[in-house]
Amino acid sequence: MSPIRFAIPLCAWRHLCVLRSVQSLRGRQCGGARPRCSSTGLNGERSMEELLRRTVTPLPTYETRDKSPPPPDSSSLEFMYFYRKLNKEQKLVFLEKLSKEFGVDHRGVSELAVKLLDTQLRDSATVLQVEDRLRYSLTPRYRHLLGHISRVEGGVKFLVDLRADVINITTSKVTDSPHMRDLNSTLKSLLSEWFSVGLLRLERITWQSPCELLQKISQYEAVHPVRNWTDIKRRVGPYRRCYAFTHASMPGEPLVVLHVALTQDISDNIQSIVREFATLDAIEEVQKINSAIFYSISSTQAGLQGVELGNYLIKRVVRELQSEFPHMAQFSSLSPIPGFAAWLQGFLGQYRKEGRAAELLSEQEWREVEEVIGAAHGAAALENLRALLGSGEWLRSERLVRTLEPVLMRLCAWYLYGEKRRGYALNPVANFHLQNGAVLWRLNWLADTSPRGIANSCGIMVNYRYFLQETSTNSATYLQNKVITASEQVLSLVSQFHKNSKL
Repeated sequence: MSPIRFAIPLCAWRHLCVLRSVQSLRGRQCGGARPRCSSTGLNGERSMEELLRRTVTPLPTYETRDKSPPPPDSSSLEFMYFYRKLNKEQKLVFLEKLSKEFGVDHRGVSELAVKLLDTQLRDSATVLQVEDRLRYSLTPRYRHLLGHISRVEGGVKFLVDLRADVINITTSKVTDSPHMRDLNSTLKSLLSEWFSVGLLRLERITWQSPCELLQKISQYEAVHPVRNWTDIKRRVGPYRRCYAFTHASMPGEPLVVLHVALTQDISDNIQSIVREFATLDAIEEVQKINSAIFYSISSTQAGLQGVELGNYLIKRVVRELQSEFPHMAQFSSLSPIPGFAAWLQGFLGQYRKEGRAAELLSEQEWREVEEVIGAAHGAAALENLRALLGSGEWLRSERLVRTLEPVLMRLCAWYLYGEKRRGYALNPVANFHLQNGAVLWRLNWLADTSPRGIANSCGIMVNYRYFLQETSTNSATYLQNKVITASEQVLSLVSQFHKNSKL
């Protein structure tokens, strides 16, 4: 998302502040002092090997593991500076060398494993000591360097970005190196320790927050893009709350951001939240606040993927809101359904290929669809319907909108409830909230009529409701038994899907 431009004279001074801060950040991207590094050394594998030999020190022996002096900060800074100067292809080569040639000493591990087997009949103290030696030998050589990097200024942020590169490499399939996967696992383990919930700070974002932070909140908003400074001012104004987790090692950098609307009832469309606001100077009437609607949660750091943050943020925010509004009784998300429209196109295509078009809709539904689109019954009508759904042109016909409502609602219910990956919900947003113990509570028709909402989910949104006394049970049921807790509305729609789709 491009930086927001001010349109309100009152906020002009804040805009200048943001621009200056961004320029300052750009100027400091390489971080502090620049260690010497030959410009020609950035090309070729020899300079990489030399750099790695200098900075990735050998693993201390088991006996000296607690006595070895740490490497100088200059080694960490040199490693960081060198890596930042590499292009995408060079980073791949560099990380493959780091992970493979400076990882675990596999021969030493094998020898200790054999020794452990040989000591099984010895006393417990001997066995435990050999086990501890084996455990230590499984430490990758580069792990100590990563730990030292975390202690220099900007080091933790560097490692978060480094893991983002590793994730991008492994998921793009440019390499299937098991050593790269082990590097990713090591980084994730370290970051999970450093970003444990006890070390995170919950911060409420208001219009008085630093302008650099407001700028980042706006840029990181991934669900409902912020249009301008008036928009962000309203999203942190009356009847709205915005919270973020921050970390001492990454000051001024929000890690995960949650936007909340304070309403009387559980919202069923996003326009009422992101387009309709109270006046900026309105006084909140507490008696009108009975529900907290989590309408956007965004993780800002790709390198923290898989590190549990969003779940804890919601729990902390619930406690904050309960403290502020003791009478508040309802907590729910209003969530997008990314991937539904793409899944729907594939699903309809499969039915067409199998010659089962007639099974998707009732006879009455097909008659109305065929009359509106002017297509013959069967595969041709289904293909025309696919094209209309793909282009969004179906919204132009009120009759087609009415006809398709029950069809798309039951298909969407099945997508959320029935489509699985390894037994868990295929949709990532559904999987997130269900893991947290929420209930798949209500599907909302034409809840997001923005171009993005229509393209992603045919305008349908969903409420995942948090019944606080039941979240632990629901979470355990889902994680352990892969059972989704759903409302009567959703189960009824799923039943209609089975009936009409002949499943």
